[in-house]
Amino acid sequence: MSIKLIAVDMDGTFLDDSKNYNRARFARQYEQMKEQGIRFVVASGNQYFQLISFFPEIAHEISFVADNGGWVVSEETDLFNGELTKQEYNTVIDHLLTLPHVEIIACGKRSGYTLKSYDEAFKTMAATYYHRLEQVESFYGLDDVFFKFALNLPDPLLDETMDSLAETFEGIVVPVSSGHGSIDLIIPGVHKANGLRILQEKWGIQDREVVTFGDGGNDLEMLRQAGFGFAMENAPPQVKQTARFQAGHNNREGVLNVIDKVLKRQAPFNE
Repeated sequence: MSIKLIAVDMDGTFLDDSKNYNRARFARQYEQMKEQGIRFVVASGNQYFQLISFFPEIAHEISFVADNGGWVVSEETDLFNGELTKQEYNTVIDHLLTLPHVEIIACGKRSGYTLKSYDEAFKTMAATYYHRLEQVESFYGLDDVFFKFALNLPDPLLDETMDSLAETFEGIVVPVSSGHGSIDLIIPGVHKANGLRILQEKWGIQDREVVTFGDGGNDLEMLRQAGFGFAMENAPPQVKQTARFQAGHNNREGVLNVIDKVLKRQAPFNE
């Protein structure tokens, strides 16, 4: 049995807390992956335009499951876009705007959109995750394909808000946790695992030949789906309980350490 696909979440997983990774070490690993016929996929809740900035030398030849599965790109070719109808989009925005503690980013294919009226600190933070982010007067009447909403709110309100949104938006969007004080509202069934499934079908790769890494609630589906799902040491208990395996801490190159084991066919990849 050989591994044919490695998929990594970014924040809290592949990246350390300063949003960096060991580029020289990974570059060596990536050359070995290519030699062994292993595909490398970035599977993140973040925007495609931000994700490609982390891999300038190879972005044209790898694949991205961006915006939590809302947009799948392989070798610069679009394979899939989720899309909310205008009615669904407006229904979600109508309700979110009644929540005073929530700041919103509407995630479209051309850009992310947030309100000019929001706090400057939030807009500065948002710009680090959205390389294309427009500040608008209103969320209504925007001309784009929308596949996700990203919400920012105080940590103590996270669980209560998740439950409330799940009930309010049943059948339209599903809330998933994407980190401290962050909720993503995704189209039902349009998650990272679905994006990987699209790529696996394209390449003829079985679940048992896949390794995934994640640390958040938006990684659960792909950790379950893969033959080798690794929760990070820094992941919360729910994620660790879901994954069959555990990688080291994101600040200690936990993902790269496991990739070494894949390349050397060491346990648990030596069966």
